[in-house]
Amino acid sequence: MTTQSLPSAFAELSPFITDWALDDTTARMKKRNRSSMDDIQQFYEAMLPRLEAALSYLKAIPYDRNMSAQDACLLKLCLSLAEITTAVEWYNQPGVVDGYDPDKILVTQDLP
Repeated sequence: MTTQSLPSAFAELSPFITDWALDDTTARMKKRNRSSMDDIQQFYEAMLPRLEAALSYLKAIPYDRNMSAQDACLLKLCLSLAEITTAVEWYNQPGVVDGYDPDKILVTQDLP
Protein backbone atom coordinates (compact mmCIF):
# COMPACT_ATOMS: atom_id res chain seq x y z
CA MET A 1 0.00 0.00 0.00
CA THR A 2 1.36 3.40 -0.99
CA THR A 3 1.17 6.14 1.59
CA GLN A 4 -0.43 9.27 0.20
CA SER A 5 1.05 12.67 0.90
CA LEU A 6 0.40 16.27 -0.04
CA PRO A 7 2.48 19.03 -1.57
CA SER A 8 4.51 20.58 1.26
CA ALA A 9 2.51 23.83 1.20
CA PHE A 10 -0.54 21.84 2.30
CA ALA A 11 1.09 19.51 4.81
CA GLU A 12 -1.18 20.67 7.64
CA LEU A 13 -4.05 18.85 5.88
CA SER A 14 -2.24 15.51 6.11
CA PRO A 15 -4.35 14.21 9.04
CA PHE A 16 -7.34 14.14 6.68
CA ILE A 17 -5.76 12.07 3.90
CA THR A 18 -6.73 8.63 5.16
CA ASP A 19 -10.40 9.49 5.60
CA TRP A 20 -11.03 12.06 2.89
CA ALA A 21 -8.56 11.64 -0.03
CA LEU A 22 -10.88 9.21 -1.78
CA ASP A 23 -10.52 7.86 -5.28
CA ASP A 24 -13.97 8.35 -6.76
CA THR A 25 -17.40 9.92 -6.57
CA THR A 26 -19.05 6.89 -5.01
CA ALA A 27 -16.50 6.67 -2.20
CA ARG A 28 -16.87 10.39 -1.43
CA MET A 29 -20.66 10.18 -1.37
CA LYS A 30 -20.65 7.14 0.92
CA LYS A 31 -18.04 8.71 3.22
CA ARG A 32 -20.21 11.82 3.66
CA ASN A 33 -23.29 9.77 4.43
CA ARG A 34 -21.52 7.49 6.91
CA SER A 35 -19.58 10.19 8.79
CA SER A 36 -20.64 12.04 11.89
CA MET A 37 -21.32 15.75 11.61
CA ASP A 38 -18.40 16.33 13.99
CA ASP A 39 -16.00 14.59 11.59
CA ILE A 40 -17.48 16.40 8.61
CA GLN A 41 -17.28 19.75 10.40
CA GLN A 42 -13.63 19.21 11.38
CA PHE A 43 -12.69 18.42 7.79
CA TYR A 44 -14.70 21.39 6.51
CA GLU A 45 -13.10 23.82 8.98
CA ALA A 46 -9.60 22.63 8.09
CA MET A 47 -10.12 22.65 4.31
CA LEU A 48 -12.22 25.75 3.72
CA PRO A 49 -9.53 28.32 4.66
CA ARG A 50 -7.04 26.50 2.39
CA LEU A 51 -9.40 26.03 -0.55
CA GLU A 52 -8.48 29.19 -2.46
CA ALA A 53 -4.77 28.41 -2.20
CA ALA A 54 -5.37 24.77 -3.13
CA LEU A 55 -7.40 25.68 -6.20
CA SER A 56 -4.84 28.26 -7.28
CA TYR A 57 -2.11 25.67 -6.90
CA LEU A 58 -4.06 23.00 -8.80
CA LYS A 59 -5.00 25.43 -11.56
CA ALA A 60 -1.35 25.49 -12.60
CA ILE A 61 -1.11 21.68 -12.72
CA PRO A 62 -2.14 19.81 -15.88
CA TYR A 63 -5.02 17.48 -15.08
CA ASP A 64 -3.88 14.30 -16.74
CA ARG A 65 -2.37 10.91 -16.02
CA ASN A 66 0.99 12.57 -15.35
CA MET A 67 -0.32 14.48 -12.31
CA SER A 68 1.91 13.72 -9.34
CA ALA A 69 0.53 11.58 -6.53
CA GLN A 70 0.84 14.52 -4.13
CA ASP A 71 -1.12 16.82 -6.42
CA ALA A 72 -3.76 14.13 -6.99
CA CYS A 73 -4.10 13.74 -3.23
CA LEU A 74 -4.76 17.47 -2.84
CA LEU A 75 -7.33 17.31 -5.63
CA LYS A 76 -9.09 14.41 -3.89
CA LEU A 77 -9.32 16.44 -0.68
CA CYS A 78 -10.84 19.35 -2.63
CA LEU A 79 -13.38 17.02 -4.22
CA SER A 80 -14.30 15.63 -0.81
CA LEU A 81 -14.80 19.17 0.44
CA ALA A 82 -17.19 19.79 -2.45
CA GLU A 83 -19.06 16.64 -1.45
CA ILE A 84 -19.52 17.60 2.21
CA THR A 85 -20.18 21.33 1.82
CA THR A 86 -23.95 20.88 1.51
CA ALA A 87 -23.99 18.78 4.69
CA VAL A 88 -22.47 21.69 6.59
CA GLU A 89 -23.94 24.72 4.83
CA TRP A 90 -27.46 23.53 4.01
CA TYR A 91 -28.55 20.42 5.89
CA ASN A 92 -26.57 20.24 9.13
CA GLN A 93 -26.57 16.48 8.69
CA PRO A 94 -24.58 14.05 6.54
CA GLY A 95 -27.49 13.02 4.35
CA VAL A 96 -29.49 15.10 1.92
CA VAL A 97 -32.89 16.13 3.27
CA ASP A 98 -35.50 14.10 1.38
CA GLY A 99 -32.60 12.71 -0.62
CA TYR A 100 -31.66 9.32 -1.93
CA ASP A 101 -30.11 6.29 -0.30
CA PRO A 102 -26.46 6.38 -1.47
CA ASP A 103 -26.28 2.59 -1.35
CA LYS A 104 -28.97 2.39 -4.04
CA ILE A 105 -27.23 4.74 -6.47
CA LEU A 106 -25.23 2.97 -9.14
CA VAL A 107 -22.63 5.29 -10.62
CA THR A 108 -21.93 3.89 -14.07
CA GLN A 109 -18.92 6.05 -14.75
CA ASP A 110 -16.86 7.35 -11.85
CA LEU A 111 -14.85 10.46 -12.49
CA PRO A 112 -11.62 10.41 -10.47
